[in-house]
Amino acid sequence: MYTTLIEPSKLAEHTADPNWVVVDCRFDLTRPDWGASAYAQGHVPNALYAHLDRDLSGLVTSTSGRHPLPSVEAFVATLSRWGVDENAQVIAYDQNNGAYASRLWWLLRWLGHERVAVLNGGFAAWQQAGLPVQAGMPVSQQPGVRQARPFAARPARGADVSTAELAALLATGQLATRTRTLIDARGADRFAGQNETIDPIAGHVPGAINYPFARNLDAQGRFLPAQVLRTQWLDTLQGQSPSEVIAMCGSGVTACHNLLALETAGLTGAKLYAGSWSEWIRDAARPITQ
Repeated sequence: MYTTLIEPSKLAEHTADPNWVVVDCRFDLTRPDWGASAYAQGHVPNALYAHLDRDLSGLVTSTSGRHPLPSVEAFVATLSRWGVDENAQVIAYDQNNGAYASRLWWLLRWLGHERVAVLNGGFAAWQQAGLPVQAGMPVSQQPGVRQARPFAARPARGADVSTAELAALLATGQLATRTRTLIDARGADRFAGQNETIDPIAGHVPGAINYPFARNLDAQGRFLPAQVLRTQWLDTLQGQSPSEVIAMCGSGVTACHNLLALETAGLTGAKLYAGSWSEWIRDAARPITQ
């Protein structure tokens, strides 16, 4: 069973395995249709395609962030359509660094499915290894590969934190005193309120600390070895238990990358602030730091 990362050579042994479901999560925030187009040009054999906005997120509202969590019912329906049941080993991948694949990894863990891992290095690593590529138009279910199967959700209590809960932690001083640690995965410039090109308001939640998700990666976009990740994260946590950590980012996507890195490092129990910065700033009364 793979629960964090998998190497291309290992995945290649199972692309025809009926109990393995491979999901292509390639996406580009500035070109929402790019991932599906890239999938059509070439993907891991028998992989399905998941669109961040349609499959891995819920509907955006006037109070939500850019990528709210899908409802449990909607995501269960998607997983069932993909043929994911309790015995399925799910592998998620994206273009290279795992930023989008980690979202699917977290969503499955959120619903109690631990048999899910991210392809280390993504499709780029798959191609560099000279492994087979299949072309075709993106579809939600490849006929003859997986039949729809019922997915039994077992939602993990306390896996995520709401905006109201985060606001209460801020108001009671728990973020300032590091009783709880809020870690923002955005790049240092956006965290500092500089070069903000995605959200209408720049800055960060008061009391948050910055750990850009790119720090989890080497120059090739692969996750650093588990022991290196553990050393880096322990230095960041400064004695704080990972169970007291809340991960956030711009919209609750790349924060999952930090959660995957923590899990890979053997530091379990951190939570996701799914709404993240794009939801926090929906209410002008919420404090920000620039």
